[in-house]
Amino acid sequence: MKIGAIALDHPVALAPMAGMTDTAFRRLVKRMGGCGLVVTEMVSSEGLVRGIDRTLEYAEYTEEERPVSIQIFGGDPQVMAEAARVVEGMGADIVDINMGCPVPKIAKHNAGCSLMREPAHAADVVRAMVQAVRIPVTVKMRAGWNDREINAPELARMVQDAGAAAVAVHGRTAAQSYTGESDWSLIGRVADSVKIPVFGSGDCVEASQVVSRVSSSGASGVLVGRGALRNPWIFKQAAQAASGLSPASVSLADRGRFLLDYMELLLNERVHEGAGFRHTAPGQDAVSAPARGRERWVINKLRALGSWYTKGLEDGSHLRVAINSAESIAGLRRIIEEFFNPGIEDLEIASMTID
Repeated sequence: MKIGAIALDHPVALAPMAGMTDTAFRRLVKRMGGCGLVVTEMVSSEGLVRGIDRTLEYAEYTEEERPVSIQIFGGDPQVMAEAARVVEGMGADIVDINMGCPVPKIAKHNAGCSLMREPAHAADVVRAMVQAVRIPVTVKMRAGWNDREINAPELARMVQDAGAAAVAVHGRTAAQSYTGESDWSLIGRVADSVKIPVFGSGDCVEASQVVSRVSSSGASGVLVGRGALRNPWIFKQAAQAASGLSPASVSLADRGRFLLDYMELLLNERVHEGAGFRHTAPGQDAVSAPARGRERWVINKLRALGSWYTKGLEDGSHLRVAINSAESIAGLRRIIEEFFNPGIEDLEIASMTID
């Protein structure tokens, strides 16, 4: 499939998740195969335009993540257009607009899902960005604001007419947040209403669900979020299932190795990186991160991922407690190595169900 001129090897993408889908996680997912597109954590358009260091860091990516989409949020068409230029200047393949975030601190500033309440204004944002850049502009939205304001099909048509190259729809409303179930019949109606690719999102935590959602809904692809935090192999397994193969099982040793590799990538971030390794904003250098506070930062990142990664594992709650109690990198390594001992019987990730 294609988004504009950007070809995807697989119709399954990694969704943007604040605090979770950093460049280290995205790289590991891509290395496993089956992931056609990665999307960065959402980035403030105001921060990009003003050149705020922390904001710029969220948008950084590496070459092996391609094709990569940088997601931005905001409500001012001109600021969003200028932010899109920054994204294009960073060499990103796609710029995505967040119209799905239900978090009040985002929505109250006429950004995120609140844009769905003003469809004409939302279309103006898309139009301004499309006119500002040559790379594809895409939109991530929800079903609507609440049960009384479900307008994803109508908004999808409007942003298509404004020049959007694809849309992704999470089948819950902003009011639902992550409760209830994602409405894939609505996602199907969106797919029927536009000619551009439509990615469906919500409740895809197993490879079989990823494959069945595409065939049953009429969507062009699937955007996987929380399912990837529990099982980063879901993309590879979905690609295997779509090809008629049995999804490969993942051993406990493999799962332990993923956490150790993730930790090493975090520890070495911005350390001895060659020129051009990290794509940065125009005029910005990829400076080395200070050693002070790095160990605590890595521990906190492992704790955040561990809250999802350990679900469904036998004795997973014990592992979560242990990770959350770790006070050093050495202690964290020891906990992971002891729990994921290669001698322990393999765990069939493909058959896991959400608890």
